[in-house]
Amino acid sequence: MTTIGIIGAGHIGSQIARGAVKAGYDVVISNSRGPETLADLVTELGPTARAATATEAAAAGDFAVVTVPLKNYREVPVSELAGKIVIDTNNYYFERDGHIPELDNGSATVTGLLQEHLPESHVAKGFNAIDFGAITTDGTPAGTANRRALVTASDHDDAAALVTTLYDDLGFDTVNAGPLSESWRIERDMPGYGKAGDAAAMTTFLALAVRNVDTE
Repeated sequence: MTTIGIIGAGHIGSQIARGAVKAGYDVVISNSRGPETLADLVTELGPTARAATATEAAAAGDFAVVTVPLKNYREVPVSELAGKIVIDTNNYYFERDGHIPELDNGSATVTGLLQEHLPESHVAKGFNAIDFGAITTDGTPAGTANRRALVTASDHDDAAALVTTLYDDLGFDTVNAGPLSESWRIERDMPGYGKAGDAAAMTTFLALAVRNVDTE
C-alpha cells in the first residue's frame, strides 16, 4: 500500500482522502486544530486512514498533498518532506491571503512559492481547479469517452507522473501544463479554472490563458 500524507483536512483535503481510500491508498491526514478534531472523518474513512499532526503526516506519507490556505504555506513541514513528491492544491485569493507582490506582478506562481519553501521536495500542482465535491463524483474509468481531465504542472517529471497516476486512480485524465512557470494558466480567473472538460478541452483552455499582472 502507498501512504498519502495529507496536510490540510478542509473541503479539498477531505475529498482527496475519500477518493484515495476508495482507490486503495492509506491516508494520514492532518489539520491545524489537532488530530482529535478529525475523529469523525477518520471513522468515515475507515481502517486505512488515521489522523495526525502535520509533521507526522508529512513524515508518514510516501508522498504528500498540501491543501492549506496559501497564506499558511510557510508552516508546511520542510525536513519531513525532503526527498518526497508533494502535490500542491493551493490557489491565491488575496481577499483571504492578503496581497502577495510576486504573485500580483507575475514574477512567481502559487505552486512555485511552495517549491521554494520545500527546496528538497519535488512539487507539482494538482486538484486546484476542480470543485471539491466533483473529486469523488466526476471520476470515470480509464478509456471512458470524454473522460474529465485535470491539469498538473511541475519542474520535475517524476512529480508530474505521480500526479498523473493519482488522477487516473481517482478517475481523471491528465493534461500537463509544463513547468511551474506555466502553472498560472490553470489558476484563478483563467479560462480552465473550475471548468469540466476532457483533455482536448483543457488543453485549449490552457492555450487561451492570458496572464493579467499588476505592473505598478
